[in-house]
Amino acid sequence: MTLPKRLIEVDLPIRRISAHAQREKPITHGHLSTLHVWWARRPLTACRAVLCALLWPDPADENCPEAFVAVARKEMLAWTTHERLVKLSAPSQQRFNAARKDSSRFDDREELRMALLDFIADFANWDSSKDAEYLATSRLLTQQAHEALGGAAHSVPMVLDSFAGGGSIPLEALRIGADAFASDLNPIPGLLNKIALEYVPRYGQQLADEVRGWGQRLGEDAEAVLGRFYPKDKDGSIPMAYLWARTIVSENPAGGKVPVEVPLIRSLWLSKKGGNFKALRWQRDAKGGVKCATAMVTYANGESIKVRRPLLEIFSPVGEQEIESGTVARGSATCPVTNYTTPVAAVRRQIQARDGGTGDARLFCVVTTKPGQTGRNYRLPTKADHEIAYQAHAELKQRVEASSSAVSMIPDEPTPRGGGSGAGRAFSQRIYGMDKFSDLFSPRQLLALTALVQLNGQAGEAIRKATQDSGLAEAIAVGLAAAINSHADGNSSLCGWRPTSVDIGHTFGRQVIPMLWDFAEACPFSGASRDWQSAMTGVLKAFQSMASSAQAGQAQQASADEHPLPDDIAQCFFSDPPYYDAVPYADLSDFFYVWFKRTLRNVLPALFADELAPKDDECILDEVKGKDRDYFEQMMGKAMAEGRRILAPDGIGCVVFAHKSTSGWEAQLQAMVDAGWTITASWPIDTEMGSRLRAMNSAALASSIHLVVRPRMVSGKDAVGDWRDVVDALPKRISAWLPRLAEEGVVGADAIFACLGPALEIFSRYDKVEKASGEPVTLREYLEQVWAEVAKAALSTVVADADLSGFEADAMLSAMWLWTVAAETGGDAAGNGSEDEASAVPTVFKLEYDTARKIAQGLGVDLTALASIVAVTGDTATLLPVAKRTEYLFGKGVTEPAAAAASKRKDQFELFAEKGEDMPSEPTREAQPVGKPGETTLDRVHQAMLLFAGEGGDSLKRFLVDDGAGQDPNLWKLAQALSALYPRGTDEKRWVDGVLARKKTLGL
Repeated sequence: MTLPKRLIEVDLPIRRISAHAQREKPITHGHLSTLHVWWARRPLTACRAVLCALLWPDPADENCPEAFVAVARKEMLAWTTHERLVKLSAPSQQRFNAARKDSSRFDDREELRMALLDFIADFANWDSSKDAEYLATSRLLTQQAHEALGGAAHSVPMVLDSFAGGGSIPLEALRIGADAFASDLNPIPGLLNKIALEYVPRYGQQLADEVRGWGQRLGEDAEAVLGRFYPKDKDGSIPMAYLWARTIVSENPAGGKVPVEVPLIRSLWLSKKGGNFKALRWQRDAKGGVKCATAMVTYANGESIKVRRPLLEIFSPVGEQEIESGTVARGSATCPVTNYTTPVAAVRRQIQARDGGTGDARLFCVVTTKPGQTGRNYRLPTKADHEIAYQAHAELKQRVEASSSAVSMIPDEPTPRGGGSGAGRAFSQRIYGMDKFSDLFSPRQLLALTALVQLNGQAGEAIRKATQDSGLAEAIAVGLAAAINSHADGNSSLCGWRPTSVDIGHTFGRQVIPMLWDFAEACPFSGASRDWQSAMTGVLKAFQSMASSAQAGQAQQASADEHPLPDDIAQCFFSDPPYYDAVPYADLSDFFYVWFKRTLRNVLPALFADELAPKDDECILDEVKGKDRDYFEQMMGKAMAEGRRILAPDGIGCVVFAHKSTSGWEAQLQAMVDAGWTITASWPIDTEMGSRLRAMNSAALASSIHLVVRPRMVSGKDAVGDWRDVVDALPKRISAWLPRLAEEGVVGADAIFACLGPALEIFSRYDKVEKASGEPVTLREYLEQVWAEVAKAALSTVVADADLSGFEADAMLSAMWLWTVAAETGGDAAGNGSEDEASAVPTVFKLEYDTARKIAQGLGVDLTALASIVAVTGDTATLLPVAKRTEYLFGKGVTEPAAAAASKRKDQFELFAEKGEDMPSEPTREAQPVGKPGETTLDRVHQAMLLFAGEGGDSLKRFLVDDGAGQDPNLWKLAQALSALYPRGTDEKRWVDGVLARKKTLGL
């Protein structure tokens, strides 16, 4: 039997799906993400669209069952009614309106295919996720597709996600009417998926009502116990945030007998919202000196010392110019009294000796709200504020000493060890002495969290008696535990005050455990930012996003490389595996594991029996743990083989990957090929907001590549491919695919990596590929060939009708490089659509070295031989800005153009590589230039640009006319191409356009 292609193997409206995925990112109302933090969670919209396209066959395929075609035609015609047409987007309405006028239009199977794709694109809209008619159509098509493809009557396909993580894929599988089995090695995803797939579908609104009621009661009990540690002001104002700063003692050798205690504050702004500007400034005497108060302080390490404390005051600034700089920048601390800067190493040493300095931080401001009034109020701390904080510390100590629990009341488990590259860079807290998770919280934060944990445990028996249902009682306990974890995420010493939104951030704004010098402590009972009610609201909102599931699924803690499901049971394997060394999931999750262990140890003891989350079998590359590339490939290979085993022979799979490095890609692809998969398609879906931290001033890979796979079913001579046939088929596949991607707006790095799918279909259809000599071809060897073809095909799209032999290597590489980088921001270097903000425009373009090397290799160039245009430092290659080539092109003694010199301070583009501020610099590779300056077309274009930049009109004329450089048509062809490639707002774009403008006036 020849299997029909699924829709995703033929086409996918990726531009429209990407738009919905990006729009979803900031949505929090009724979103799964508000249930609990999990990293790199897939957008629900993208998962929903991909699942439909995976499970539904292509009606235009000659092998598509007639039963499905009939149902699909009937359902699509039902969307031509006026009531449903208004729910469709404008592009879809055009097609469905035509079918409304002529119902036979959908008899054309290709037109029916396009109608289904339109439906999928519109169903991906966040607003459609709960629409009863969208849901009914998708569920009917899912069931009918399954039955038509050989499934039992009235049954639905099973979707397996063995790296379930945050649960987006299995939740959306249930939404569209499929069955779902979600598993993950980490117990936290296991628990979160249990909520989404089992608890909520089973108990529905009853569970939400019970969690709301018991959560309110828990909050009231906590306030009765803890309220005295968060007292209201005399005027009735309620504290919502206490702003603290870690401190050091200035190491100024001339600081006097009594040293200055420096509060480490990043910014003195308190409020930038609306017109209510508030900020801090140093109190000054008549001579302008900073006033100080003398105090005897005892730090957490037991050291007592007399210090001078600089005094602050609150004022209402008119603008930014009135705000002084903070005291800490890039780890070094500047004393406001003496202006002496204590270097970063000394700051670390002091903070480390005091376990991170959280327990003895300085309170410098209290933010309050007043019932009946809008906005925030700001005041300096009083003696009473300090005394109450001390009392909370004493209360915590007393409770810990009185506790007889086998598990410590406070989380004294060790924090992750950082270091190395990749995942190890996520953890810097140990540099500052935060060796235990309890070090990440202030004493009063620990007191509040441990009280909530204790009260939740005491409520457990009452919940069981009240519900008379052990399963419901378990679900309620888990829901409350998720809220406690959410409160911990928003109430640690790693949560900052945000002046722009005048609220409190949360611990995991990024996929790291960061260091924060000053932090905001939330009041759990404020009725405002990061309080207990906020944590409860997040959980209850998440329940809303799960309420429309058609049925219950199943979630289980299990390792992807040793899965409990039997052979051939799933019809779809759809998973988002770990990204090589990008996210250290298990180590990050320990922040929450330690609190789940304390809240659920009597409810789900087996799930949280270990000290920390399991890591021995985690599929990740981590140098610190000795997990190298071979380990990752071995573990991922086992996981992919298990997915292949569980998937039925006629099933389909999809593996999501978004790593930026070629080494990460190669490791993933090797695992999939070795596991017996044939890759049949690949689709890049832009799942990231342009405002995300990693995207700002960066050309990082924006899309998640969805690799569509089938079980490889070959035998005998068909299992061995001929290398010549594979190589011959590759150029046609790439040249056909790149324009298709461009139609959907996919360019740059996304397009390069998205070509790997169709390229690998040629190679992965065989068990092995052999040369004429019988020597097997490795995947790495084939990928080198792929890179070569991709580079050539991409370059032909850059320089229209380009004769590649007409340009030298430096021009071809520069064009490819700029296309890759500039395309990521739509040609806008600043990434914000403004040409006026010159300070935001980068002029240095970076690629990961291995990526740059392979692009160059594809063009027949040795990257290290192009030192005149490329600088290589460590694992990063940089395409030099034109101004940096001045000395090379014109000789020594020639200075850079003024505009270019100023641009040294500008931000940088960076593709596939990101270094933290604490990372050491890497050694620079030796590289030798080839040829002489001015020999290549690119050199001459750059010389003309620099002459224009120097405002040397006569010099430019002599160069182009008298010296004859302007007689070369390739010079103008390349200049025109570079004009299209240089990002808007850059000096290079202005200069090359200036040269092109002179062409006509010079008669050229």
